[in-house]
Amino acid sequence: MSGRTFIVEAAAGAYEVLVGPGLLDASGAIVRRLMPGDAVALVTDSNVAALYGDRAVAGLEAAGVRVHRVVIPPGEGSKSWERAGAVLDAFAGARLTRDDAVVALGGGVVGDMAGFCAATYMRGLRVAQVPTTLLAQVDSAIGGKTAVDLPAGKNLVGAFWPPVGVIADTSCLATLPDVEWSSGMAEVAKAAVLDGPSAVSMLEADARALMTRAADAVDRAVLMAVAFKAGIVSSDEREGGERESLNYGHTLGHALERVAGYGVIPHGAAVAEGIRFAAMLAERVAGADPAWSHRQDGLLTSLGSPHRPCAYPAAALLAAMHSDKKVKAGTVRFVMCTEPGIWQVRPVSDKDLSDGLSAWCGA
Repeated sequence: MSGRTFIVEAAAGAYEVLVGPGLLDASGAIVRRLMPGDAVALVTDSNVAALYGDRAVAGLEAAGVRVHRVVIPPGEGSKSWERAGAVLDAFAGARLTRDDAVVALGGGVVGDMAGFCAATYMRGLRVAQVPTTLLAQVDSAIGGKTAVDLPAGKNLVGAFWPPVGVIADTSCLATLPDVEWSSGMAEVAKAAVLDGPSAVSMLEADARALMTRAADAVDRAVLMAVAFKAGIVSSDEREGGERESLNYGHTLGHALERVAGYGVIPHGAAVAEGIRFAAMLAERVAGADPAWSHRQDGLLTSLGSPHRPCAYPAAALLAAMHSDKKVKAGTVRFVMCTEPGIWQVRPVSDKDLSDGLSAWCGA
């Protein structure tokens, strides 16, 4: 993949999303240009630290940046209020100033945690996102949504805090375990479904090549998803309209993660089931063609997210969905995609949800 640059418009100023191989070694010099201070907190997890931590530190130090490493345990369990407090204490111990910055090196959990702590420490430090997973590169690192989880629900405490830049080294994807690759592919599929017919057809044609990580197919998929996300976020930074579409599959997906216990189900696998459920609801309440549901199911399966039979009580899932941020006036709202590139947000009654969950869990 030759490098590509995408521009995301934000109220605090536009920023670049750089995508391509070998960018990790250049990230130090890039970050140095984006900050007036000379110190960073490099937030990562222990898995990523072992793979890429020394390279990231070497690049930053070569650019004249003092680095304070902050390493958290891997997994969704680290996105807690308690862990955020420990990270913020580490920032204080490093004596970071408002001219300094935070660098998030890792996947979605690291990006969310580092971004949230950057948004809240001293009322806001610059943050640069250096995503190392497919899911983070195509989705979570772009757009400035940061959060930690509460027992009541996922991402309930957070802030919109755009990064000063996103540096996505696609070479890092070579070390992803298969489960993480499939998890990211579910978000790529979501982007294609929302983008439109040509994106869906491209992924369908490339599915086998994507599961063997063939370079050309990966290039097409990553660039499509990044371009789509950058465009959506630029037009609707704070999720007041078009950006709501990106929640497709996440209402039930987040409920599954909560009921199962955070980290038990990979995020992408949960989103894939959420997409299947939303597609079924779209048939029931929005008149969507069942053939479109079958097509989405087939795409997800071909990209490594086969249907998982429901193993959780419908009542527990319904209760968890009522904790979703998109609930308004006590009513759960769902993004429904009725055909490629066409979506709507609809309130769904508890009766329709209960009937739908009963059918889905009995399938």
